Amino acid sequence: MSKESSQRVVISQKPSQSNDANQPESTSGATSMGRRKFMGTLAVAAGTGAVAGSLSSLAPSAQAETVHFPPSSFLGGAGPFRSECDIRDCDIEGEIPSNIDGAFYRVGPDWQYPAPKGIPFDGEGHVSMFRIANGHVDFKSRYARTQRYNAQAAARARLFNVYRNPFMDDPRAKGVSRGTANTHIVYYNQKMLALKEDSPPVTMDPLTLETVDNYYTFEGGLMSLTHTAHPKFDHATGEIISFGYEAKGLDTDDVFVFSADPKGHVTWHAWIKVPYVGMIHDFAVSQKYIAFLCIPMATNVQRMKEGYVHFAWDSTLPTWFGVLERGGDGKDLRWFKGPERCATHVMGAFSDGNKMYVDMDMALKNQFPFFPNLHGEPFDPKAAAGSMHRLSVDLSKKDIREYDMEQLYPQTGALPRQDDRYQTLPYRIGFMPTSDASKPVNAKLGNMAFRPTNSWTKFDHSNRTTSEFWIGDDSSLQECCFVPRNKDAAEGDGYLVGVANRLLEGGRSDLVIVDTQHMDAGPVATVHLPFRSYSQVHGWWVPGWDLPKA
Repeated sequence: MSKESSQRVVISQKPSQSNDANQPESTSGATSMGRRKFMGTLAVAAGTGAVAGSLSSLAPSAQAETVHFPPSSFLGGAGPFRSECDIRDCDIEGEIPSNIDGAFYRVGPDWQYPAPKGIPFDGEGHVSMFRIANGHVDFKSRYARTQRYNAQAAARARLFNVYRNPFMDDPRAKGVSRGTANTHIVYYNQKMLALKEDSPPVTMDPLTLETVDNYYTFEGGLMSLTHTAHPKFDHATGEIISFGYEAKGLDTDDVFVFSADPKGHVTWHAWIKVPYVGMIHDFAVSQKYIAFLCIPMATNVQRMKEGYVHFAWDSTLPTWFGVLERGGDGKDLRWFKGPERCATHVMGAFSDGNKMYVDMDMALKNQFPFFPNLHGEPFDPKAAAGSMHRLSVDLSKKDIREYDMEQLYPQTGALPRQDDRYQTLPYRIGFMPTSDASKPVNAKLGNMAFRPTNSWTKFDHSNRTTSEFWIGDDSSLQECCFVPRNKDAAEGDGYLVGVANRLLEGGRSDLVIVDTQHMDAGPVATVHLPFRSYSQVHGWWVPGWDLPKA
């Protein structure tokens, strides 16, 4: 494990001459970028984050700055995890099914240095892996060595002070990519892509979790300065389909949409414009169409210059649902208007002839209490509760101006998933962490400001039925991922894996494995960790047959 010093170091070297903080001087590889030359002079030791070589000759500042993490309500009163570790043969309660062979990866924000003006999304990307095989589980965790992480490790201080706000950065951050790689982790081209939507991916070795490239551009084919945290995969072709918004820089209304082959080469792209600039966290892809939902979480540069975060919720704005044909030039893009809504994650999407269908968790108002409401409205937790909705539009109708919206289920929750083998295809089964108000909360927890996410719910769209796994009255659940029972298993037949936090044990973390055919039977196995890990945003399952050989 790495140990942080409390001494602040003044960097005497100047960063390489840079264009914009978001623009690389070169995108040809991890060792050829101009900005990386600056990082090389600081000699950030690969794999450990320790600083060596020329840094050891740097004199300390006149006044040392102690590293201290004050309690945070977003962390349940606890500090960040910050530990990189390996556990061989984790403690297992129950029995791991013999047909589970693969790796469950998860990523989330984990603070490298205190962030007095930060929000939960602004920690450094920390990736962990549960390698499951032959009834055993090994655990490994590593920070993604982003340019930002390396720069701050060298400075021994936080350099990026307000969420996605370059105006508030320390001057020493000039020329360094602001990406944290803290939102999603997916498997592509024998590498893990650690993703944050304001920057290109970071690639990591799937076996060691060592960072391979901290500014990955698909062999130079990524023409956007940004890349979504939610690419989609067409398993019939092996393609990855993806996009970047604010693609030409801060507050630009340009979106770069593209696909790449299994070897990392961009094979198609298009440029489109959005009705207004704001968060486009996720998108939808079918065999025929690509769809975007623009929500009123609008980029606000004026407020950024005043020291605020990148976004503010503008309740006067509608949502816009845009659809274009996959593989075209983007000129066929049509935008359809809807009411003010908040929706950030897609469960699944499919097309039927000229009709496009997208299933998302959708709420009436801003779902993020740490992103301010532009017009001063107080945060409304009831209006922020999301439930599964289906958005649809018939592209054969040339005169329609609005999209259709239908609530599918009453359960409230967020972070929906599907059997990822069915991305881009008509699908039947989905999953989502939900909050069941009918279930009790342990009295020992006292009066909580929030109701824990206490269930994973399985949705069957073919008959609109649900089944549920409830974690109990003393724990909460993070996002789940689906594991097929075998390579040829039917849709949704397998297991859910995800992390539970034991609230009466200081939030200590367990990996929980649930059989999707027996959701109410409880876990088939629970993998006990001896600590509280960082909070996951998203995770990914890679079957053992698809992993590189050791």
